[in-house]
Amino acid sequence: MATKLSLTGDMIPRSVRRIFDQRSEQRIEPTADRAVLECRGTRIAVELLNVSASGAMIGCDLVPCIGERVRLHLVDRPPSDGFVRWVRDGRFGINFDSR
Repeated sequence: MATKLSLTGDMIPRSVRRIFDQRSEQRIEPTADRAVLECRGTRIAVELLNVSASGAMIGCDLVPCIGERVRLHLVDRPPSDGFVRWVRDGRFGINFDSR
C-alpha cells in the first residue's frame, strides 16, 4: 500500500543545537516584516524573519513541502522565485533561484 510522505523539519530530529553559524552569507534585516508568498496557486501574507541574497526565512501557518516551488513578493524588491529548502516549527527557508 502506497502512502503519501512529505518531509518536514520534525521528521529528522536535531538532538544538538548548532554551536557555529555555518551560513555562507550575511542575513540582512528586512525593511518590512511582512511579505506575500505565492504557493499552490494562492497568495498569503507571511512574516519575513530574515533575508539574504540567496534566500529568506519565513514564518507562517502554512506547512509547505521541502522542494515545493514558491514566489516571494518583498516590499523593496521584485518578486523572487525559489523553492522550500527546510521546514521546522512554523518557519521555513526559501532558496531563491539563481539569476
